[in-house]
Amino acid sequence: MDATSPALRPPLRHRVPPAARTVLAWGGIVVFPLLLVLTVGIISSDGRPYVNVLESVPRYLLPVIVMALPATMLRRSPLTTLALMLVGSAGMTGAINVDSPGYLGDLRYLQLFAIDLVVGFVAASRPRRISVGVAVLALCLQIAIGYVNPVGDDPVFEPEIPILAMVAAWMVGNSVRARRQYAEALRAQATVQAVTAERLRIARELHDIVAHSIGIIAIQAGVGSRVMDTQPAEARNALRAIEATSRDTLAGLRRVLGGLRPVPQDAEPGSASLHPSPGLADVDRLAATTSAAGVRVEVCWRGDRRPVPADIELSAYRVIQEAVTNVVRHAGTARCRVSVEYRAEDLHVEVTDDGHAAPVSGTGHGIIGMRERVGLLNGEFSAGPRPGGGFRVSATLPLVDPVPASATPR
Repeated sequence: MDATSPALRPPLRHRVPPAARTVLAWGGIVVFPLLLVLTVGIISSDGRPYVNVLESVPRYLLPVIVMALPATMLRRSPLTTLALMLVGSAGMTGAINVDSPGYLGDLRYLQLFAIDLVVGFVAASRPRRISVGVAVLALCLQIAIGYVNPVGDDPVFEPEIPILAMVAAWMVGNSVRARRQYAEALRAQATVQAVTAERLRIARELHDIVAHSIGIIAIQAGVGSRVMDTQPAEARNALRAIEATSRDTLAGLRRVLGGLRPVPQDAEPGSASLHPSPGLADVDRLAATTSAAGVRVEVCWRGDRRPVPADIELSAYRVIQEAVTNVVRHAGTARCRVSVEYRAEDLHVEVTDDGHAAPVSGTGHGIIGMRERVGLLNGEFSAGPRPGGGFRVSATLPLVDPVPASATPR
């Protein structure tokens, strides 16, 4: 699809230069009084709607042009447009000879239609307290104009038709304004919800990255400081573990910060993320890092290992990471067990330990973050003490139910 395709063409008012639109708007206002005087002189001469010089001009053309000229200022100043239309309506109605009742009635319908359209626009674009006053004032003037030169029994000269037309025009315009305000409120609410969801996602991501890594670093630093003089080799191993964990943490932080930066227009697809998101393939590396911190992690794989959606894989990894971190920091045990089971319709992960000290309670940020991650994917989550002692964290993530993209954790 090229730039000349109708779907890619900008609206007409965006294609017209602003200077041209300004000249057009003020040009109509300048021409309006001149054309109004000319029209009044023509339709009032000899009791006929036009003179011999303009016999080739349709009898309704000049009144239509006169009523349409103020519309060039409709967007800039609808109240000015309405005032000029009322002036033109009064002038043309008073100038027509009473011997032309049919023409006068037709002209009256035209005037009501044009004025009511402007009132509807005012009701759609201005506050209600302004539009109601404008509608009442315009209605009173319309009724008064109808009595300037009344002829025959045409109902258009009675107050009923102007009142009904004005009420209908105002209600339609007010309905348009109400729907526009409602749509703006929905957009604002959606924006607030999206910002809140993004803040929660970033908070969960940073918590999962920093809490685990800092815990491992703190333990390794403590081990290194205690054995530095007596066991230099163990101290070196602790420093290597601190270095590796720190590099992984920096990589995760770069990934999060890279996602917050705007992507340049000339950037290649996928270049916003400096590092791939972790997944279940990193569980073994997580277990090795945790084992170096003094807690041996036994990983058990069950079922047919197969690719799963990236959002589910990331959430499963984060649940395992947070649960293992809680074991290292709070469980007071030297081992834990991680189970990853691939089922036909879901992915089940479980982290258990036999520690004597209970991990963080359900009010901790880690437990809350795990529950939120699983809940966003329509999964089931549980965390609590085991009957025989220790603690158990379990999460089941469905693989078949579609999840809305706006609710998917990244």
